[in-house]
Amino acid sequence: MKATYSKYILQFKRPSATSRGIMTEKETWLLKLERNGKIGIGECGILRSLSFDDRPDYEAKLKWVVDHIHLGKDALWEALRDWPSIQFGIEQAFMSLASDTPYLLFPSAFTKGEQAIPINGLVWMGEEAFMKEQIDEKLAQGFSCVKLKIGAIDFDAELHLLRDIRQHYPVEQIELRVDANGAFTIAEAPAKLKQLAQLHLHSIEQPIKQKQIQEMAKLCQTTELPIALDEELIGVTTYDAKRALLEAIRPQYIILKPSLVGGFRGSQEWIELAEHLKIKWWITSALESNIGLNAIAQWTFTLNNSMPQGLGTGALYTNNIEAPLEVKRGKLWYNPALPWLF
Repeated sequence: MKATYSKYILQFKRPSATSRGIMTEKETWLLKLERNGKIGIGECGILRSLSFDDRPDYEAKLKWVVDHIHLGKDALWEALRDWPSIQFGIEQAFMSLASDTPYLLFPSAFTKGEQAIPINGLVWMGEEAFMKEQIDEKLAQGFSCVKLKIGAIDFDAELHLLRDIRQHYPVEQIELRVDANGAFTIAEAPAKLKQLAQLHLHSIEQPIKQKQIQEMAKLCQTTELPIALDEELIGVTTYDAKRALLEAIRPQYIILKPSLVGGFRGSQEWIELAEHLKIKWWITSALESNIGLNAIAQWTFTLNNSMPQGLGTGALYTNNIEAPLEVKRGKLWYNPALPWLF
């Protein structure tokens, strides 16, 4: 078996803002396997400044993987506990190689185009007018769940925007989620959560920065607004450490990004522990190209989670790999009549 890797730079259609800064491009790495005339492909979707494996020797580790591909998927996955995005790329590549077609990893009613995955519409940070424009667009597109990234502009302006949405769209019509990306300080978080709770939001992701375990646990115990852990899960790589974190904080939700938590297997560990503790969860992509998004979507469908998932970011880029993934009426569909162009 031959293994190679290559870098692929995705270009945003417009600069996209988070509480960590503005992104104009996204680096990703593609792992390709070849054996007996067949190919397998996987995406190692690193997020610079966020991924646990954002390190200067990232490419060197990919070269190590290529040189040791003979070890196989399971041995490589275990050896790469500190490299979750590469773990995920390896899982995809080996599954792709074993499949009848490189992009069909989990055959199902989803890949046949018979059923779809409900997803949230993502609204990016920006000036109030820009955020409102995005919200109107998502609602016109048929989304019943909208997620807003907050924390980049004035909090009062964000509250005003959320109140305006609620005045026009009641809870029964639109589910609102917000993602603070750790933007609140410990001191201000309780008051801000109380204000947000009055707007009947579904949840808030990561209100304070990760690794403040006691403070986050207290917020989860006292909040009127359900809290979802996101960044908090990054870098927690062993089963025992995952269990200890969830038992300590007891959040209402966890959000799983396979590229950041060790792929399918790493995510399944979190799901098993969360369900034991009666913590709810959903799956989110992490700005992967359509190769990674396709893998995440196909796997997500098999989990039978009826909540809106955080998928469908492929339209953000000017140079994404063309795939048969379509967003229609607030759902992600796989259209088998459309080709892969790569």
